[in-house]
Amino acid sequence: MSVLRNLEAKLEAFVEGAFSRAFKSRVQPVELARKLAKEMEDNQVVSISRTYVPNEYVVFLSPGDREQFSSYEGALKKELSDYLLEHARGEGLALVTRPTVEFRTDERLGLGEFGIQAHLIQPPDEDSGEMEPQQADYGHTMVYSPDAEARKLVETPALGRALLVADGHRTVLSGARVVVGRSRDCDVVLDDPNVSRRHAELRRQGDTWMVADLGSTNGVKVNGRRVEHAVLKPGDEITLGLSRLSFEQE
Repeated sequence: MSVLRNLEAKLEAFVEGAFSRAFKSRVQPVELARKLAKEMEDNQVVSISRTYVPNEYVVFLSPGDREQFSSYEGALKKELSDYLLEHARGEGLALVTRPTVEFRTDERLGLGEFGIQAHLIQPPDEDSGEMEPQQADYGHTMVYSPDAEARKLVETPALGRALLVADGHRTVLSGARVVVGRSRDCDVVLDDPNVSRRHAELRRQGDTWMVADLGSTNGVKVNGRRVEHAVLKPGDEITLGLSRLSFEQE
C-alpha cells in the first residue's frame, strides 16, 4: 500500500507543481486516476484462479479539457498507467498486459466532464498464429462530472448547429455545456459589469438546449421574463445584465 500512496502523492505533485499551471479546467489528473481505478474494479472478470481486469482504458475529454492536457499528454498517460499497474498489484487483480491509457476528444462532453471506457484486450495467441489482439470485452462508457452523478454516455440525435448571437458576433455552441459570464475562463465572455463572473449556463439535453441561472446577481431573462432555467427555441432573446443574446439553430 505504501507504493500506492507514493503514486498518489506523485500524481498530486503532478497537479500542484510546475505542471499545474497548464490545467485550467475542472478535470484534474488525480481525479482521472481515481475514476480509472474505479472502472478497473467495476469491470472484473473472474476465472477459475484469477480475477482479471481491463488493461486498456480510453478517456474521453471535452475539446476544452483536451486542449489543456495536450502539452503533457504523454507524461500523464505514463503516470496513469503506472498508477493502474500498482493498483492492480495492490488489490491482487490480474492483468494480461501492462495497462494503457488513451485520450480522445468528444464534442458531447462539457468542460469538466470526462468519460472512461475500459477494455479487456487479450494479447496475440502465438500458438494459433493470430497477429492481432483479441478484443475480449468492450464496456460501456461512463461519464463523470464534478456536479452530477456518474452516467452512461448515450448517443444523442443529430442536431443542427446551435448559436449565440450578440452584437453581430456568432458563437457556435459545442459540447454539452457552455458557460456565459464576465470571467475570462467562461466559454462565452461578456464585457458587461452587470454580468456575473459565471452568470449562466447553456445545457444540451437530448435534442434541445436550455439556459440556467448560475446564481447570478442580476438574473437571467428569456424574452423579457426572468427565469431560473428555460428551454430555448430558435429566435429566443436571452438577457444577462445589459447584454442581449439571441439563440439560433441552423
